[in-house]
Amino acid sequence: MIEIAIMIEGQDGLNWPRWKRLARTVEELGFVGLFRSDHYTNANPPDKDSLELWISLAWLADETERLEFGPMVTPFSFREPTMTARMAAAVDDLSAGRLILGLGAGWQDREHHNFGHDLLDVSGRMDRLEEGVQVVSALLQSDEPVDFEGDYYELHDAILLPRPQRPGGPPILIGGNGPRRTLPLAAKYAAEWNGVFMTPAAYKELNSRLDELLVANGREPQVLKRSLMTGTRFGRTEQQVREKIARSGGDAQRLRDRGIVVGSGDEFSEQIKAFEEAGVQRIMLQWLELDDMDGLAAMAEVVLG
Repeated sequence: MIEIAIMIEGQDGLNWPRWKRLARTVEELGFVGLFRSDHYTNANPPDKDSLELWISLAWLADETERLEFGPMVTPFSFREPTMTARMAAAVDDLSAGRLILGLGAGWQDREHHNFGHDLLDVSGRMDRLEEGVQVVSALLQSDEPVDFEGDYYELHDAILLPRPQRPGGPPILIGGNGPRRTLPLAAKYAAEWNGVFMTPAAYKELNSRLDELLVANGREPQVLKRSLMTGTRFGRTEQQVREKIARSGGDAQRLRDRGIVVGSGDEFSEQIKAFEEAGVQRIMLQWLELDDMDGLAAMAEVVLG
């Protein structure tokens, strides 16, 4: 049965009161996990609250009991990989093994300009991502000191101590839909691939391609978990759904064509079922209304029963 988690955009107003309320609500409602983005700020002004990711995850690790959680995703464009590995191992240990380590290349121009980080062109940032994933993997998985020589990063007799309590450390998630760089990277290094905003048909097609890449890398297809992060336009009533669609500036079918789950009641849950049939094992539903806990509870009644 498909697992259902919540994903929030931390750069769109997240602060400590909202984070604490969200975490406790998501766990109490029975969702399998809570995931959040990692940004300094929102893509367009004015600036909003954006609670720092790793500090928030350390709090979550100690204050929840059941939720899986993690970044969607933490980018090497402003997260140095050796420190990322250290933080991830510590947070995973603190949670007794509930962290999913989502790693990414970075994309948002504004935050990199504002805070002085070099985003690089697309090719460069993907090269840096691959090196970063290799560095994190080596540090988490090796019980012996490791060396690495790349264009962006170097290791010399490097070892993480204490060693992660979970053998190999937290599982690495690679997110994205790119067939040339992202899927091969997931097939080689990841424990979980996360597709982003796509229809069930598109997901099924990429999922099949991923199976081929896994086999080519000497890995069995079943070793890689398959997940999807996508948007929602959920309402308790059809009128609420129409209002949310109107605020999006589109229509229901156009949103569904982008992979967004739209509707109320059975209409909403049937779209999730279609993703499950396409091979999605865990769906992360993007919840943008950070103060609407009643709406989140209503959605839980529909999708969790």
